[in-house]
Amino acid sequence: MKRLEKEFYLILRSNREHLDAELVSVHRSSVASRASRSSTVSDEDESDGDETATEPSQFGDDVPSASSVAMADLNAIAHCMIGAGYTKECVKIYKIIRKSIVDEGLYRLGVDRFSLLQVHKLDWEAVDSKIKTWLYAVKVAVKTLFYGERLLCDHVFSSSSPAIRESCFVEVVREGALDLFGFPENFAKGKKTLEKMFRTLDIYEAISDLWPDIESIFSFESTAAVRNRAINSLIKLGDAVRTMLADLENSITKDASKISVPGGGVHPLTRYVMNYISFLSDYSGALSDIVADFPMEVPASMPEAYFSSPGPDDGVTSPVSVRLAWLILILLCKLDGKAQFYRDVPLSYLFLANNLRYVVNKVRTSSLKFHLGDEWIEKHDAKVRQYAANYERVGWDRVMSSLPANAAAAMTVPEAAEWFRKFNSAFEEAYRKQSSWVVPDSRLRDEIKISVARKIGPAYRRFYERNRAAVSRQAGSHGIVRYAPDDLENYWSDLFYGPSGGSFSSGSSSRSSVSSSGHGGSSH
Repeated sequence: MKRLEKEFYLILRSNREHLDAELVSVHRSSVASRASRSSTVSDEDESDGDETATEPSQFGDDVPSASSVAMADLNAIAHCMIGAGYTKECVKIYKIIRKSIVDEGLYRLGVDRFSLLQVHKLDWEAVDSKIKTWLYAVKVAVKTLFYGERLLCDHVFSSSSPAIRESCFVEVVREGALDLFGFPENFAKGKKTLEKMFRTLDIYEAISDLWPDIESIFSFESTAAVRNRAINSLIKLGDAVRTMLADLENSITKDASKISVPGGGVHPLTRYVMNYISFLSDYSGALSDIVADFPMEVPASMPEAYFSSPGPDDGVTSPVSVRLAWLILILLCKLDGKAQFYRDVPLSYLFLANNLRYVVNKVRTSSLKFHLGDEWIEKHDAKVRQYAANYERVGWDRVMSSLPANAAAAMTVPEAAEWFRKFNSAFEEAYRKQSSWVVPDSRLRDEIKISVARKIGPAYRRFYERNRAAVSRQAGSHGIVRYAPDDLENYWSDLFYGPSGGSFSSGSSSRSSVSSSGHGGSSH
């Protein structure tokens, strides 16, 4: 019996590579595949039967073959030793050798034992690095290392009692598995900050995806501690995500910045929140589990039309969609308040148009589209157009009213000259104010320019063509007719690029009048 003990030890020891968990799992899969194919082989062709009989060669090269030989030898020796009453000796050898192999495998994967205090002492960069390592390690450990070990144990002790198989497997993997799932549990107990949200969701997704494997591999009663630790990790991680979602809402609501964005551009809060929410929308699977049992109570004042259904199975009335839509609504309400910091009313409308267009574009180009739906996008695009229309009405109303109601009507030269002066003054004041304003979105920028030009351009052209010649011939009329219709088009084309956008170097000499009179934007 001593000889069998030694042989058992030597096979385990010398075949560490051949009994690698991955090779064991491959071997088991190949056996199952051959068995399945063998059961469907027709016996009407003798040559087909011969091919099936020689199919073990399809394991590949010598490595899988050596693995299968070693597993068969271990099974035979274990059967003999246990049958002869040497169960204790056989099991002890197996546990010692295989545990060292599993522990070494986890070490190579970067799995360390970290206490709660140790995790909390690490800075975020170090923790983030550990998480990246863990995310890779947990997949390999569960699907290859632990799974392969379960297969090997079941094979070696297949002729023994289930209690022996369970005892060996538990002793080999329990400690390593508890260490593996201890890290996310300790991480989830740490301080909750918004920067940790996405790594928390990454870990949650990894464990959730692997849960069927975890439940199957660690199905013994004696491995309940491993299952419980994985479940507790999910619970703690879910709690952390809910806390961070509440923190995100509070951070938007309590943002106290009163600094106006120059030119009415996109506010940093808008960029931050929408980027954050668009990333959140990529985790809809994990979030649906996390918030499903904790539905958010939407205030009764929230309009029902705020939501739309993109599909029968994934309507935006789902808990995740409601949560994401609510965060966006809070942001939009906050932006309404920030618009009041602008002294120029048209600039406040331009600010709202810019920021809402940014929000809509983020929804349209991210997974948020599938949560909020096309109706939401269309509704808020219409709101952007309304803000733009309000900007045009307030920002260019004085310019529009500086032209006669009937631009082509006959009038005296002094009357026409006075209308030209009114128009010059109104246009130069509007342009001076707006030369530093911005519209980052090119489509919105073009829409506004085209709309303004259509409202003012044709009327001015009719008035200009009717009265320019007569006014220009009048003595002392120099500078009264400052702009040709094409000049206005050029000025409008320079708007909304910010302080450096306005240009006065374009072909027409009359364009320099706004700059030289001190009423323009920037000059070259």
